Amino acid sequence: MKQTNILRITALFLMIILMQNCIPSKPDSEERLLPADRLIKKIEGNRRKVKTFVGNGIINIESPKFTGNASFEIALKKPDSIKISIYGPFGIDLAHGLVTKNSFEFYDVMKNNLYKGNSSAEILREIFKIDLSFNDLVDAFSGSINLTDKLTREPDYYKQNDDDYIMTYINEKTKTKSVYAIGVDNLALLNFKTLDEKNNTIIESRYRDVKLFDDVPIPYKTDVKLTKDNQKLSLEYRKIEVNKEIQRLSIKIPKDANIIQW
Repeated sequence: MKQTNILRITALFLMIILMQNCIPSKPDSEERLLPADRLIKKIEGNRRKVKTFVGNGIINIESPKFTGNASFEIALKKPDSIKISIYGPFGIDLAHGLVTKNSFEFYDVMKNNLYKGNSSAEILREIFKIDLSFNDLVDAFSGSINLTDKLTREPDYYKQNDDDYIMTYINEKTKTKSVYAIGVDNLALLNFKTLDEKNNTIIESRYRDVKLFDDVPIPYKTDVKLTKDNQKLSLEYRKIEVNKEIQRLSIKIPKDANIIQW
C-alpha cells in the first residue's frame, strides 16, 4: 500500500511537470521588446553618460586626396574639445592637434610648424582628411550618435528583428532617411546610415567589437563611409578609458616653433 501511494505521488508529480512544459512560454523577443520612445531615451542616456573618452589604436583614412594609416591617441572632453596625436613607426611624434568648436591648434612636429586659428569645416577637413563636422567627429571617435532631436519624435518606421531594432526617420525637407540598427541584447549602436530620396547611401557608419563600460556599450572598431565623396574613416582601438578625469586639454609647443595663423 505504501509503495502504491509513492507511485501515485510520483506519477502526479510527473504530470504536473509535463503540463507546465506544455504551456507555451512567452518568446524572448516579446519580453525584450522596447517601445521606440524608451529605446531612444536609453541610447541617448548612454551617450550622455560618457563625459570623457580616452583611447589609442590605429586610424585609417581613405579619400581621393589622401590615403594612409597611423597610430593615434585621442582624448575627448565633452562637449567641446578633441585632442589627437599621430605617431609614426617606433612611436615617433608626427603631429598633435587640439580642436574645439571655436578654435584649433595643429602642431606639425617634423616641420616644427604650429598652425592655429578659428575652427571651420575647411580646417577640420585639413586636419582629419575627411568631410565631417565637429559633432560628427566627436561621435565617430566615441562610437556614438546624437539622438537629442529624436527624443520627442516617434520613428516613421520601427521594427524588431531577432538581433536588432531598426528605427527609420524621414526628413521631409531634405528628402532623406536616417536608419539606425540597435542591438537587442546590449542596446549597442550597430549601424547608422543616411539615404537620399532614391535610397542611395549618403553616409554609413558601422560599429563592431562592442564592450561595456559601466553598462555603456562602446565599439572598439568603427567605420564611417561618405559614399558621394568616396571617403572612409576607420578606427580600431587597442585601449579605451571612459570617464577618466581629464584636466584642461592642451598640447606642448616648443618655444622655437613657427606660428602660422590661419
